[in-house]
Amino acid sequence: MRLFTGIVFCSLVMGVTSESWRSFFKEALQGVGDMGRAYWDIMISNHQNSNRYLYARGNYDAAQRGPGGVWAAKLISSTVLEDSKSNEKAEEWGRSGKDPDRFRPDGLPKKY
Repeated sequence: MRLFTGIVFCSLVMGVTSESWRSFFKEALQGVGDMGRAYWDIMISNHQNSNRYLYARGNYDAAQRGPGGVWAAKLISSTVLEDSKSNEKAEEWGRSGKDPDRFRPDGLPKKY
């Protein structure tokens, strides 16, 4: 519900046309999927110090979708309770389009 309300609000405030509204919504949904995949990988990776990399990668992937993906990444990142300052730094790094491999720990399997 929060996602839908935010999209409607953005479209009203910014005067988004119907075509760009659809694009924003599509990017947001894809960004949610990217973030979900990153959080799933955090849960199953069971690798020490992998959280920051996977947070950065999820935000990076979502941001590559476009403005809707960036918005979704910010929304999801702001609602996760376990975020620490170092995780926030990794999330900002990924959203800015910088390479998330900066936070990749040694020994993390290539599938992540």
